[in-house]
Amino acid sequence: MYVCVCNAIRESDLRRVAKRTDGSAEVAYAALGKRPNCGSCLDDAEDIIREERQGACQPAYSG
Repeated sequence: MYVCVCNAIRESDLRRVAKRTDGSAEVAYAALGKRPNCGSCLDDAEDIIREERQGACQPAYSG
């Protein structure tokens, strides 16, 4: 699914870059060589990035 239509950034792109960057959606976009254009995607992008980073911090279930 495209999160940012202006930059053709997919959800999978954001999830991948969230694991190797710190900071906001703008930082993640910069890591992809992009920058926000209209800005309507930023709230959704932040949610996806936060979700991915929280999931990366969760220990694997071993039970």
